Amino acid sequence: MIFLILSIVALPGCLNLNPDQIDDSVEDAYQYLEITPCNGLVILCHRTYDQVTFPETHNSFSTHEDNIYYPASNHQTGFEAQWNAGIRAFMLDTHYLTTVDQSASQVRLCHGDPDRGFSPCTYGAVDPWNWLNKLESEMESEDHDIVTLLIENHVEGDHLKEIFDDVGLTEQMYIHKMNTEWPTLNEMINMQKRLVVFWEQSDDSAHPYFHDFLAHGWTTSYGDDDTSSMDCDSLRGDSNQPVFHMNNWLNNQVGLSDPTRSSEVNNVDFIVERANECIEGHGKRPTFIAVDWWEDGDVVEAAKQVNLLHLDTDYPL
Repeated sequence: MIFLILSIVALPGCLNLNPDQIDDSVEDAYQYLEITPCNGLVILCHRTYDQVTFPETHNSFSTHEDNIYYPASNHQTGFEAQWNAGIRAFMLDTHYLTTVDQSASQVRLCHGDPDRGFSPCTYGAVDPWNWLNKLESEMESEDHDIVTLLIENHVEGDHLKEIFDDVGLTEQMYIHKMNTEWPTLNEMINMQKRLVVFWEQSDDSAHPYFHDFLAHGWTTSYGDDDTSSMDCDSLRGDSNQPVFHMNNWLNNQVGLSDPTRSSEVNNVDFIVERANECIEGHGKRPTFIAVDWWEDGDVVEAAKQVNLLHLDTDYPL
């Protein structure tokens, strides 16, 4: 199978295609497209959510800027820099600040293993109200962007929901019914449901806006030892679902995220080549490309190039 990258020159407020690249039928189809980009590209507006590739940061909050340092950190810079660069999918871990007080006010974003007898917030903690308030503000400013959160949740569902209520994000949370077609980005925008939230636990009828990721999607392996061992096989979840994560970071010999090789795996050509392998194997783009040390390489540019690959399933071209 051969994939064609469309060259698109984006001028403010309009979509320009080289006339040599399109025939009359395609040109006729494009006249119905909107001119305001969705997640950076006009052509994404009429694609369904699962047919779009979103650049994603793993443990997005776990940064030097947020006073979380190695071995618990995964990035140098925090939310604002990630958002401004074009990241629109974020992995978060929620824990209680201590193992003693497990109240809603004690929920924090922390990175670590909760089964070691002490809170992973020992390594550093980020206030989820502050983090999500920043997200809410940016989403108000960029009203044609769809955002995704994947939460490794270790707190009560009611406590997590309370935070989303407090920061004003609840009304924007999209609810997806299992095994139904995902809406287009335009449809989500028109519904004013521009936030998709997954968590790594079972669906909960009391909280239908928190989707069980392993039921609604699947993920490749993560933290490989080297690039040669990276593949597109399903590690966890339901591989029959169209939404999937292409995890794209390396671990060192002690199992920690390896910042010394992030430039290698975050290289645009490497990511696009690997995404093509996933397309060959599964017939669709990865929904998310998740990286550590996002500042090295350019996952946003790589995701853009993957989105510009033409697949037979795309509509429009």
